[in-house]
Amino acid sequence: MNLPEIEIVRADFSLPKHRAALVELMDVYARDRMGGGAPLNAEVASKIADELLSRPNCHAILAFVDSVSAGMSINFEVFSTFACSPILNIHDFAVMPQFRRQGVAKLMLQEVEAIGVELNCCKLTLEVLEGNELAQGIYKRFGFSGYGHDPQMGRAMFYEKKLAGV
Repeated sequence: MNLPEIEIVRADFSLPKHRAALVELMDVYARDRMGGGAPLNAEVASKIADELLSRPNCHAILAFVDSVSAGMSINFEVFSTFACSPILNIHDFAVMPQFRRQGVAKLMLQEVEAIGVELNCCKLTLEVLEGNELAQGIYKRFGFSGYGHDPQMGRAMFYEKKLAGV
């Protein structure tokens, strides 16, 4: 029995194969309950690769299993004022359902960490839904945990405010 070939690459959205993989993976992610449960907006699908390509702080990773799109990690470099050094934030992270539990997520996280080290980041950050226990387990096994500065103040929480026109 041949083991599948897992390839982890740093995305180059000027390449048609990477552009197509991004849109396919984003659509599958968007349709999943964890991504909102609706198809990727057509306008977003038509612009996402160019928009990410134009952002020098974007460090994206794609995974392919036997040359089939299997996963993505869209990461952005931000800045920690307290540490006075960069942070690499994992903004979107998804593995196609048929490739889960095959080591794809672990290999992508290893590549994200390698990028963080290359950028001299002080930490990696991400957000995960409370109900996404599978992802939480992966992240915890990889060394992620909730954070806070003072145990009496509790752990950090994630909030959002949608802006008009976006």
